[in-house]
Amino acid sequence: MATTQKNQGSQKEQDNQKGRGSSQGGSHSGSQGNTSNRGFASMDDAKQRGIASKGGKAAHESGHAHEFNSEEAREAGRKGGEVVSRDREHMSEIGREGGKR
Repeated sequence: MATTQKNQGSQKEQDNQKGRGSSQGGSHSGSQGNTSNRGFASMDDAKQRGIASKGGKAAHESGHAHEFNSEEAREAGRKGGEVVSRDREHMSEIGREGGKR
């Protein structure tokens, strides 16, 4: 077991020397240096939007994307409004903010 831990430690050292350590910040805005530069979350916002856009277009073209009709959208909005309005403190805060404008 000690050999495995030693190997893992030397692997971390090698990764850090190659710039792949966990202390290397990704390119995503707002990163604190605790992320790697790999994966979707580490990409900049524009690149993420581009990939997501392609995925959405592909889903629509293949017929797998759901499109709300006006009745479904109305029902979803009603349900969301009911949930939000249960929080009286939140609703009071919204009312106060609206009065400031």
